[in-house]
Amino acid sequence: MSYYEALGLTKEPFSTSPDPAFFYRSSSHSTAIQRLEITIRLKRGLSVILGDVGIGKTTMSRALLQTFASDDDYIFHIILDPSYSSEFQFLSSLVKMFGIKPNSRTTLDYKEEIEKHLYRKGVEENKTVVLLIDECQKLSTPFLEILRTLLNYETNEYKLLQLVMVSQMELLPRIKKVKNFYDRIALKYIINPLDEEETKELIEFRLQEAGISHSKKIFTDGAIERIFEYAEGFPRKTAIICHNALEALVMHDKLVVDEAMIDAIIKRETI
Repeated sequence: MSYYEALGLTKEPFSTSPDPAFFYRSSSHSTAIQRLEITIRLKRGLSVILGDVGIGKTTMSRALLQTFASDDDYIFHIILDPSYSSEFQFLSSLVKMFGIKPNSRTTLDYKEEIEKHLYRKGVEENKTVVLLIDECQKLSTPFLEILRTLLNYETNEYKLLQLVMVSQMELLPRIKKVKNFYDRIALKYIINPLDEEETKELIEFRLQEAGISHSKKIFTDGAIERIFEYAEGFPRKTAIICHNALEALVMHDKLVVDEAMIDAIIKRETI
């Protein structure tokens, strides 16, 4: 019998891949997405979303894209890893991403071409261009200066580029020091960990999305309490320990994950 058959699943419920289908909208995550959507639709410019490792920032970003998926008036571009070796390389990647064919290859020309492109899309075609950059803690000050320049491109009413920066918390003290960048932030939001009830809801939600019957109880309340104490409300850490628990169920031919099983897994993980 396969892993899925043994558990009554049709999908992997606790993968750590950023699949928006398994994105549990906690209070904090829902607030982040709702405020981002408002900021983007009002064309306010710069949004900064912060959170610790494993809090669900990347999955939330994918869920945000889904929110606009059926609206052709919004053009999304994504940078998953902004590890550029130079300002020229950064601008080159943006030019290529935007589909611009520049007449020459200098940083000044690239900036001018990007401005023309954003004006054409935003004013002449009435489109909203959104650039979402993940892992923004990797951006150094010169790259922040490039982004500040892009945010200067605007009409009398709105910003031509909607920039969403998603980052670990270490970015915050750095951008606070760059006052002419920090002052441009229209939305700054920190995603908080889940509480114990939300942890329980996340586990149940993911199991149901993976095919488990609503009436089937796999994790006892004691197990969920121990998971919360260990994972401290971080979705990724919660998913990892839950996956290990389901694996143990199959290997030991058991039906329910209890507190003792979670304790054994935690002990093994912390060796």
